[in-house]
Amino acid sequence: MNSPIAQALRDAAAQFGTPLYVYNAETITGQYKKLKAAFGGHPTRFFYACKALSNVSVLRHMRALGAGLDCVSINEVRLGLHAGFAPDDIIFTPNGVGFDELLAAKELGVNLNIDNISLLERFGARFGGSYPVCIRLNPHIEAGGNYKISTGHIDSKFGISIHQLRHLERVVKGTGLQVRGLHMHTGSEIKDVGVFLRALEVLFDAAGRFPELDFLDLGSGFKVPYKPGDPETDVSSLGEQVAAAFKGFEQEYGRPLECWFEPGKYLVSESGWLLVQVSVVKQTTATVFAGVNSGFNHLIRPMFYDAYHHISNLSNPDGPERLYTVVGNICETDTFAWDRLLPEVREGDLLAFHNAGAYGFEMSSSFNSRQRPAEVLLEDGQARLIRRRQTFEDLLAGQE
Repeated sequence: MNSPIAQALRDAAAQFGTPLYVYNAETITGQYKKLKAAFGGHPTRFFYACKALSNVSVLRHMRALGAGLDCVSINEVRLGLHAGFAPDDIIFTPNGVGFDELLAAKELGVNLNIDNISLLERFGARFGGSYPVCIRLNPHIEAGGNYKISTGHIDSKFGISIHQLRHLERVVKGTGLQVRGLHMHTGSEIKDVGVFLRALEVLFDAAGRFPELDFLDLGSGFKVPYKPGDPETDVSSLGEQVAAAFKGFEQEYGRPLECWFEPGKYLVSESGWLLVQVSVVKQTTATVFAGVNSGFNHLIRPMFYDAYHHISNLSNPDGPERLYTVVGNICETDTFAWDRLLPEVREGDLLAFHNAGAYGFEMSSSFNSRQRPAEVLLEDGQARLIRRRQTFEDLLAGQE
């Protein structure tokens, strides 16, 4: 990895230390523009799924691009408002929450996306049609790169089953609820655009029961490549087919509808790197370990999802390639890569884990009482600290 970006990463590590998360604002902008161009044939709104990366500076960058915000907790909603998003540009899609969290979101004025008949009935009984809602459906379509991130199958906790539509209609009619949108999300890392089109057909079928809709929301799940040759979702083809499908359905429905999407990983994954330093090179009878000053407390995806992250040796990019098993410093098995072919790794070398912008820092912890890393944003070639490194005093905060 010899490039201006590689040098920017080396400079950031020298300035801010490691472990360090670095995000490139230009990459985020490019991904957003790619989506806007792909879906230019039909009125489409994009709400950034901030569970992927919720740093306030990143949220502000998304807002400046024109994105809305998809939130799954009341504190994500508050972060969005703090970052300057208007309430109508935020959609709140929680699951398994109490009624009090829905009430809090209503008081903040954001779009509510309810995925539970019990909560929907309580909300309708209390507010009737005075506050419009969106309803999340479960289409019973299994999709995604890993069962743990598949959310639309029959055993999923997410959404109201399409087989409960009759019950849903009774609740809406009985309470006078105003339903302005229908939503579904089948999973993440979807390569086949046909999955989205099948889900859209399910939404079209359900939409006929709700005559006052403003939008249909397809969630997201666009696949990004993690290694050379990896497939990715063909968003251009999907955009053309979605536009054609909407045009046909709107003639039948009798009014235009917006299409909504909630991309998260697609916008930020490729923008991010986790920079670590090699603490020790340890040779055993079977393996050569490169032990780094991080672990699954900073990047859990390889251990949790068996995810692949490309690794670059920024200190010795042209060294002879050898096999290494890259491991962390946590008192558990925290293997980032087994028998990975890398330019010769030496103690003190700087390694970069690619595609670490999504669900990296966001899923990090202080396990083993190790501090969470700092975060840096690259803007116009300049590195800006957007979250300081956690300190020992931070670990003590709140304790007695």
